[in-house]
Amino acid sequence: MPLVSSTSLLKKARQEGYCIAAFNVHTLEMLQAVVDAAEEAQSPLILQSTVGTVKHLGADYIVAAATVASNRAGIPIVLHLDHCTEFETIIQCIRAGYTSVMIDASMHSFEENVARTKRVVEIAGAVGVNVEAELGKVGGVEDEIVVADHEALMADPEECRVFVERTGVPTLAPAIGTAHGMYKGDPKIDFDRIGQIANLVDTPLVLHGGSGIPNAQVKRAVSLGMAKMNVATELRIAFSDAIKKIFAEHPEENDPRKYMVPAKQAVRALALEKIRLCGSNGKA
Repeated sequence: MPLVSSTSLLKKARQEGYCIAAFNVHTLEMLQAVVDAAEEAQSPLILQSTVGTVKHLGADYIVAAATVASNRAGIPIVLHLDHCTEFETIIQCIRAGYTSVMIDASMHSFEENVARTKRVVEIAGAVGVNVEAELGKVGGVEDEIVVADHEALMADPEECRVFVERTGVPTLAPAIGTAHGMYKGDPKIDFDRIGQIANLVDTPLVLHGGSGIPNAQVKRAVSLGMAKMNVATELRIAFSDAIKKIFAEHPEENDPRKYMVPAKQAVRALALEKIRLCGSNGKA
């Protein structure tokens, strides 16, 4: 089937109390691995690429690979542009065939965030593309975006309500204590804040910084209204560690197939674990 928008998929997930895993992929092998995992689990899937990956590979190449995967698979697959601050890149990706985009204007004032988000919602909505926006600031490092701990800012529940009402954004990523990258200790997630936001907006909520969150905390966040969870750093680590292991044992190896196969297997296993944790298995 062709690539689909995530809007209806995430609404269903929010209504039925499960979550859809969204995986940041940087190579064809990573893309194939997470698709294989989602097919085995019979789960809807969100493929994501960062702005850095779009610049590295090209939006058209990414769309072509995702389209082939989607046409071969018997599950709904979304292609999402993650954490984009550049309007031009968002338009480029929509034109290339992305079915979901994130406008991240969280570094601006509330009013500017509203204005920038509303502009993207109007354009993307006209062609059936989902839009995600962020309120508050999620800490850590996400590709080319760095937010120091002292700059991280929790989303205000009432502002979330007003933001959704004024922008019409169909997917919201509120900052609730998670961070991009791997955690040094357990994340300090504000579950009360998630519940307050979920009570004020029907919009599916997105859990950013999903790598390394303890399983019990993920399940609790999902039960409160998180309908999408982003996983990036853990996938990269699994992929890279598998390749490092091959070279440690066989430093003379020069056939990419010999180290890419174990890397794909590692990503596939991790993706399957995350899909089951989110509860989307069997929901395709």
